[in-house]
Amino acid sequence: MDLTKSWADVVAFLAGAAAVLAPFFWAGGSHAAAQPLLVLGALLLVSALWTLLGAGGAASWVTAAFGALLLVSPWAFGFDGDGAAAWTAWIAGAVTVIVGLWTALQTRSGVLTRA
Repeated sequence: MDLTKSWADVVAFLAGAAAVLAPFFWAGGSHAAAQPLLVLGALLLVSALWTLLGAGGAASWVTAAFGALLLVSPWAFGFDGDGAAAWTAWIAGAVTVIVGLWTALQTRSGVLTRA
């Protein structure tokens, strides 16, 4: 496992871990936030871990899509008024979208220049 080549997957893994751990540690007061944070965080964890272990994994676009879902989840599930849970979703989602799109665009430009 070469972490220098898959830094975006490490970031996505850490963002997913933060989302999964949030309902248990710092965002436990919001019952509406628990399920979206757990499910979307677990999806990020699994897709990033799958890629880190060298099993192919999800494309960077899929990781960015999971991040986008996490980013809009406070509004979609009505926990935008709960500070800790909402900020966890917004920050983890935004970071995942940024690194997912960055990696997808880097991969695409690398493929186009080699052809």
